[in-house]
Amino acid sequence: MDTPCDQRPTATVTPHLVCSDAAAAIEFYKAAFGAVERHRLPGPNGACIMHACIQIKESPIFLVDECPQWGSFSPVSLKGTPVTIHLQVDNVDELYAQAIAAGGTVKMSPADMFWGDRYGVLVDPFGHQWSIATHKENLTPDQIAANAKAAFGSPDCQ
Repeated sequence: MDTPCDQRPTATVTPHLVCSDAAAAIEFYKAAFGAVERHRLPGPNGACIMHACIQIKESPIFLVDECPQWGSFSPVSLKGTPVTIHLQVDNVDELYAQAIAAGGTVKMSPADMFWGDRYGVLVDPFGHQWSIATHKENLTPDQIAANAKAAFGSPDCQ
C-alpha cells in the first residue's frame, strides 16, 4: 500500500503512541477524530500490533501495543502521562463532543482562552491526553500576557 505512512514521514515530529490495546485505539481514533488507518504490522505471534500508522488530517501517528518485556509501557500502566497531543481543528466543540461520544473522558470542556483559541482537553480510553483547539482571534504577545494576568493574576508555575 503506497500511503504517506509507508514512506518516510514528511512531518518533522510524528507522535508514536504506546497503547494497552492498539487495535482498539485505532478504532477509537477513527471514531473520535476521523483518523484513517494507513497500515498495521502484527507482531510475530499475531496477538499484538508491532507497528501501525494512522493519519489525522495530514498528520501521521504511529501506534504500537504495550510490550513490558521490551520496556514499552502505555499511560494506563504508568498511571498517566505528562504528554498532551494537540489537534488544531475548524470546530473544537463538534470534534470534542464526537471524541467524548466515542469514549473519551472530559478533562477540560472547551472554553474561550486568553490566548485567542477555543480549547478543551480530553483523555482517550488508552490514557493519552488530547487538547483540541479552534483559533478564534489573533492577539499580540502583550495582549496575551495582559489577558493571562487578568485571568490568573501573577502566574505561579511552581
